[in-house]
Amino acid sequence: MNAESILRPSAALMQSDFSVPAMRCAGCISKLERGLSQQPGIVNARVNFTAKRVSISHLPELTMPELVAAIAETGFEAQAITDQQGDPAAAEAHQLLKAMAVAGFAMMNIMLLSVSVWSGATGVTRDLFHWLSAMIALPTVIYAGQPFFRSAWNALRKRRTNMDVPISIGVSITTMLSLYETFNHGQHAYFDGVVMLLFFLLTGRWLDAVMRDRARDGVSALLKQTAAGAMVLRADGKTEWVDASALVPGMQMIIAAGERLAADGIVVKGQSSFDLSLLTGESAAQSVNMGDVVHAGTLNVDAPVTVRVTASGPDTAIADIARLMEQAGQSKSVYVRIADRAARFYAPAVHTLALASFGGWMIAGAGWHESLLIAVAVLIITCPCALGLAVPAAQIVVAGALMRAGILVKDGSALERLAEVDLAMFDKTGTLTRGRPEPVNLDQADATQKSVLLALARASRHPLSEAIRRTLEAEGVIAADIDAVREVAGSGIYGSFNCINVSLGRPEVEISHEGMASQLQIGDLPPFAVHFADMMRPHAEETVAGLKEMGITSAILSGDRAVSVAPVARTLGLTAQTSMLPQDKLDAIARQKTAGYKVLMVGDGLNDGPALAAGYASMAPASASDAGQQAADIVFMGDSLAPVAIAIRAARRTQRIVRQNFVMAIGYNAIAVPLAIGGYVTPLIAAAAMSGSSLIVVANALRLRSAAR
Repeated sequence: MNAESILRPSAALMQSDFSVPAMRCAGCISKLERGLSQQPGIVNARVNFTAKRVSISHLPELTMPELVAAIAETGFEAQAITDQQGDPAAAEAHQLLKAMAVAGFAMMNIMLLSVSVWSGATGVTRDLFHWLSAMIALPTVIYAGQPFFRSAWNALRKRRTNMDVPISIGVSITTMLSLYETFNHGQHAYFDGVVMLLFFLLTGRWLDAVMRDRARDGVSALLKQTAAGAMVLRADGKTEWVDASALVPGMQMIIAAGERLAADGIVVKGQSSFDLSLLTGESAAQSVNMGDVVHAGTLNVDAPVTVRVTASGPDTAIADIARLMEQAGQSKSVYVRIADRAARFYAPAVHTLALASFGGWMIAGAGWHESLLIAVAVLIITCPCALGLAVPAAQIVVAGALMRAGILVKDGSALERLAEVDLAMFDKTGTLTRGRPEPVNLDQADATQKSVLLALARASRHPLSEAIRRTLEAEGVIAADIDAVREVAGSGIYGSFNCINVSLGRPEVEISHEGMASQLQIGDLPPFAVHFADMMRPHAEETVAGLKEMGITSAILSGDRAVSVAPVARTLGLTAQTSMLPQDKLDAIARQKTAGYKVLMVGDGLNDGPALAAGYASMAPASASDAGQQAADIVFMGDSLAPVAIAIRAARRTQRIVRQNFVMAIGYNAIAVPLAIGGYVTPLIAAAAMSGSSLIVVANALRLRSAAR
């Protein structure tokens, strides 16, 4: 099955993508997918929770405004991806940060004013401080409460509920009750508790948004790998530069050495070597002759060739990979985070408790004022600050610890998924190995050979020449003084050393090591062959052994040829599948998922992008392609492979802390709610208790600061 058949179930259908920033939990996913699928003209809807977008397959007659209205029917505001300006997820996180800052500043000032009331101020003095607090609190509640008010209103007007409904009701009633008390010279006003509540809720919401919004779609980065255009040979024999978007099948592109292709095609003139690592992951350049197929994004290494365009734009192989990555990324949207599972029954339970408390005390003859105070105390004391902080506080602390260890966590939910993996699948080139050729026998060259080698290598930008230059410069070798240096495309570099002809180029006979070699010739002296290998990443063996100790099986999925993969597989004691295309890797992961495994995919290349997006969790080195880094949940720095095991251990420890946080948050509610229902807790004490439980959760999360050690 090809990518086109996977992504376009019917030629009569269209697909439209929308940004839905207000998605918060697993309930939002089911509401959108189930609600949209029931709308006339909509065949299917898939939510990408990490990117906060929904992809809709629909009949062509449905317009964008009609689709936006259909999404609105489910209770969410949406914006077409093609029409949006900037990043809505990042904008939402920025808005939450501003609201949190306003609430925090107001909270500190109101607390200062409340000190006098708590100290026993009475009469006019107490009323003055209450009015000053109201002047600060009212605009703060209106501004900082917007994220909750908007979400609650959208849910209620669609006759639904969510976690923001009890929050909004509690904040609104407490604010109005405080105003009532202030107007009537009451002893208690709860402006400090309301603003404190908003601050802690916004803190949890912002921490969660920061973790979620680190994940980004890799498709746009993937498509940037192709060239911006190509030099096209016209029918009259002249050439002109044509933008990639204007290339059409039949055009002939003249591809110079060192140039990337802007479209797929067939070589009709010349022969060269192409760097196909973007698609296959193999570091050794492959020979390309007349009649061979070449793809957009690959690099012509040696000599000029003429290529007849066969596919351009959305029809290229690299565009197919982009579509595969987008489709594969949808699979993670079905994952339900711990916090989302806990949130499913929260709102109904809180509403029931508050209403029961109000009704019970009214029946008991307490009067509406006291009954309402108790109901408000129940709403406040059950506000999900501790529950809301339980996950993001732990994730943000461990993300900071991992960052200091050179491991970037882009998506907080990835830590939960990473803790559950039981099968690790590694790409070879650039992942288990360093992904770049390294000379392995330069120690056998004498001083003169090294000096001449460095001088010739500096004159070329060929990957093998660059490898020689890096190694010899690191050794402190001094380059020889060479005259008349010139590079012949597809042949090598030539020059004169002490009136003797010297050259660095292809071996005259096949003497390569893993398909990579260069030959130094100095006059009539015997040639010196420089062998290259893609060296194993440091700590690769220790990492595989460490995963095994954690109960995780490892295997290799590689686009390289079997001859290149076999030595690495033997060294690490792993099974390997080789010569795999992006679709093959996707199929391999799908088979393991069907077998019940939770797959960690570790890869670096463009060809790994769809597999990284499809894995239960995914990691990529910082040396990975832009598309690989974007598709991965976690990116690690440096050459060592050790961060893979470090991240998994940290993720598992994080899950233990998160579960402890939930136990403490639930325990707090088990003690505090009966006291509130019994009338022993005022709204102010409820806000303070709620804040105290949040601080306990945060303090427990801070134990993760050493998680990356």
